Amino acid sequence: MAFFQDTTSIDLTTTSFFFSAENSSVLSENQTMSFVENVTELPLDMRFNAGHKLSITMYSILFVISATGNLTVFFLLLQRRRGARSRINTMLLHLAIADLLVTFLLMPLEIAWAFTVSWKGGDALCRITAFFRTFGLFLSSFVLICISLDRYYAVLRPMSLTAVDKRGKIMLTTAWIASVVCSLPQVVIFHVEPHPKHTWYEQCVTFNVFPSQRVEFAYTVFGIALMYGLPLVVFLFSYASIICEIYRRSRDIDNDGDDRIRRSSLGYLGKAKIRTLKMTIIIVVVFFVCWTPYNVMSLWYFYDRKSATELDPRIQKGLFLFAVTNSCMNPIVYGAFNIRVRRAAQVSSSQRLRQPDTVTTSGVPQSRPACTTPYRESLILAIFPLRWRGTYIFALLFPLL
Repeated sequence: MAFFQDTTSIDLTTTSFFFSAENSSVLSENQTMSFVENVTELPLDMRFNAGHKLSITMYSILFVISATGNLTVFFLLLQRRRGARSRINTMLLHLAIADLLVTFLLMPLEIAWAFTVSWKGGDALCRITAFFRTFGLFLSSFVLICISLDRYYAVLRPMSLTAVDKRGKIMLTTAWIASVVCSLPQVVIFHVEPHPKHTWYEQCVTFNVFPSQRVEFAYTVFGIALMYGLPLVVFLFSYASIICEIYRRSRDIDNDGDDRIRRSSLGYLGKAKIRTLKMTIIIVVVFFVCWTPYNVMSLWYFYDRKSATELDPRIQKGLFLFAVTNSCMNPIVYGAFNIRVRRAAQVSSSQRLRQPDTVTTSGVPQSRPACTTPYRESLILAIFPLRWRGTYIFALLFPLL
C-alpha cells in the first residue's frame, strides 16, 4: 500500500510524494565532498534534529510496551491452547502474532531510520522491509475480520463444533494468504532513489513508479479500502446483526413471560460468550480509533495536496505514531478483561459461600425470588453496560471495565 508520506517521518505506506526528512541520506563511496560539507548543505529537516530524537524516544517506549504486552499474551494463549482449545483464543493468538510482527519489524525500523535519517540498507533491503512493514498491519486487519465473522456465526449461525473449527481455520488461512498478496506490491513500487539535488543522498521511496497521479491515488484508495474500509464494513455488519438478533430473541422471551427462562440469565448467550463479545468489540473499536485519523490524512493528501503538505509535519508524524499504538492496545484490553474475569470469579465464589440457597420469612423457607428485570434489558446491559449517576445508559461501543 502506498498512502501518505510526510516530510519528517517514515510512513509504513509511503507514496511518491517527496522525501521524508527522517528518511534520507547515503554517502556514495566515490563522493568527493566531505561528510561535514554534505550535511551542512542539507536543509534542517533532512538532517538529524530534535524531531528525530522525539521519534526515537516515542517508538522506543512503544516498542517496550508492545513487546512486553504481546509476548505475555502470546505465551498465555499458547499455554491455554495446549489445554482446552478455544476458537476465539486461537484467533487472538494470531492477532498477537500480527502485533508482534509490527512490534519487531516496523518499530525497530522506524527507530533505526530516524537515527540514520537516510536509507543505508541498499535496494534489496528497502524492498524487503517495505513488504514486512505492511504485512503485519494487513494481517492485523484481516484477523479482526475473522474475529468479527466468528462472533457473527457463533450467535446467528451456530453449527457443529467440527464445522465451526474448520471454518475458523479456513478464515485464518485466508487472512495470512491475503496479507501476503496485498503486501507484495510494496516489493515492486519501493526502491532506492537518489535525491534530485543531493545525488549522494539516497532514500527508500516510491518515486517514478506510478505513471500518473490518478494511478497512484487508485492504488492508495485500494490499500486503504483493504486495510481499513473492509474491516469497518464487516465489523458494522457483524455486530449490528448480533445486536438485532439479541434484541429479537430477548423480545420473544419477554413476551413469553416465563420466569424460568428469565432465571436462566442470558439464555442462549452464556456469560463467557458475552464477555468475549465485549472484548472483541473493544479490540475492533480501538483499531478504528487508532487508524481513522491517519487514513483520513492519507486521503486528504490526494484530495488537496497543497493544504496537506502545509500541515505541521509533527502532526503528520503524530498521526502515524498514534496508528502504530494500536499494537500496544490489544494486550491491554485482553489483560483488563482477564483481570476482571478473575475478580468476578472470586467475588462470585465468596458470595456463594456466604449466602444460603433459601431465605426464610416468618420461619417458612422460601426460594429466592426470580429476577424481575426484563430479559431484554438484562441482556443488553450485560453486553453494553455504562453507569452514569447511578443510571444505566446503553453504550454500544465502550463498556466500562
